[in-house]
Amino acid sequence: MLGIKRLGLLAALVLVGVAPAAAAQAAAQPSTQDTQYLQAIHQVNLFEITAGDLAQQKGQDQGVKDLGAMLKTDHTQLDQTVQQTASQLGVELPNEPSADQQAVIDKLNNASGAEFDRLWVTSELAGHVQAIQATQTEISQGSEQSVVQLAQTALPTLQAHYDELVQLANKLGIPVPQTSASGTPSPGGTGTESPAPGGTGTESPAPGGNTESPAPGGGTTETPAPSES
Repeated sequence: MLGIKRLGLLAALVLVGVAPAAAAQAAAQPSTQDTQYLQAIHQVNLFEITAGDLAQQKGQDQGVKDLGAMLKTDHTQLDQTVQQTASQLGVELPNEPSADQQAVIDKLNNASGAEFDRLWVTSELAGHVQAIQATQTEISQGSEQSVVQLAQTALPTLQAHYDELVQLANKLGIPVPQTSASGTPSPGGTGTESPAPGGTGTESPAPGGNTESPAPGGGTTETPAPSES
């Protein structure tokens, strides 16, 4: 009888220990902000890996080829962390770039020579502005520490990419997109909305200015635009 009582006590202790653990796990679910940032930055990485391949294959200028290779390497490494973090948090990631990003890839596939270089550099500049804005928003508004840390790690890399792109654009005589009433100029050079990391058109800032950047969770916050090097 004493043995049975001890077993009953042990079972009760186990149940008491499991309940708080289950409650803690339920409370640890990532916020909408964290979830949408992971999904958005994953799509950025998918786009950049594809665009990096295209730059190496189709770029006319060696600087485009070299920068494409660097972007592919860096975004491949970043995405490994994104996928690992998403898996740990139970966040499902999209398996392809957004519709807007895919439209840019299609344009790049159809371009060649100097036209390709111009399209590639311009779309990369706009895309990195959006990625930097979303990352800054995650750092300021995210609640899941592992996702915030990921964003903090990603930001210097994204900023370095942007600075390299500005230098390459200046070298090739390609205008750096500026904000206009209708949004950021498209790769074709007319005022249009550039694709945000989450796949929706948003206005990107003129370098050196301030703008309201879209939070992946749907809110807005003022964040500084990337600075030119």
